[in-house]
Amino acid sequence: MDNLDKKNINDLLEKSELDNKLETPIQVDYVIEIKDLFKSYGKKEVLKGLNLKVKKGEVFGFIGKNGIGKSTTIDCIVGLKDFDSGHILICGKDNVIDSLDTKMMIGYVPSEPVTYENMTGNEYLQFIASAYNMIQASFNKNYDFLVKKFNMNTIDMNRKIKEYSHGMKQKICLMASLIHNPKIWILDEPTVGLDIMVYEVLVKMIKDFAIFGKTVFITSHNIDLVSKVCDRVAIINDGKVVELIDFNKEPLKRRDLNKIFFKIYGESIR
Repeated sequence: MDNLDKKNINDLLEKSELDNKLETPIQVDYVIEIKDLFKSYGKKEVLKGLNLKVKKGEVFGFIGKNGIGKSTTIDCIVGLKDFDSGHILICGKDNVIDSLDTKMMIGYVPSEPVTYENMTGNEYLQFIASAYNMIQASFNKNYDFLVKKFNMNTIDMNRKIKEYSHGMKQKICLMASLIHNPKIWILDEPTVGLDIMVYEVLVKMIKDFAIFGKTVFITSHNIDLVSKVCDRVAIINDGKVVELIDFNKEPLKRRDLNKIFFKIYGESIR
């Protein structure tokens, strides 16, 4: 990483007013800990005692075939869906009992861009920042960095989001998820609709985010992304984690990830 990039990412990841309000950082071994998680839709059990631990400063991949419970798991982590039983701890805090605190620690990008489309890009980022009680100086610093990093310009940021392409909507969601300097970045299929240049920016930002002690939790069907950026990968099947791969201990498995997936499901990642 060159000095300029390191300075820029330091600017973004530097402790903000929001972080100060979240009190002294909690010293825990795992920033995300899921214990015996069950979730059903009617009579259909989707999560059947899921257990998962994600370490501080790692990029963690969570993969499985379509409809197997990946997005449901993320929705439970970020507090968008209730679960039937079990516990989810975010930096040691229960995400039901301490829901406000845990939501403040997370930046979330859904699989489909969700925004207020009658707002401009600038207005939307201001709106998101206000929800986190960011001071203007912190917002301005992060805003300038993200606009530059994601190759947006003043004209783009002053257009209404409903005029954006799918790829631009995905970019504004990525920017919104980082504007408040979260401790944990959760990405659900983040590469959909991204052009190659923004894809490369995303890959670099994921790596840099983890370098500075932040945590990334990502689901994706993009095998290149998962094998390139993740430290560990969990594969879910039948409502539970059935395979946990540590690429730091088994680096050769990066190139065999699709084979491992095929062995479990009888099909390739797609």
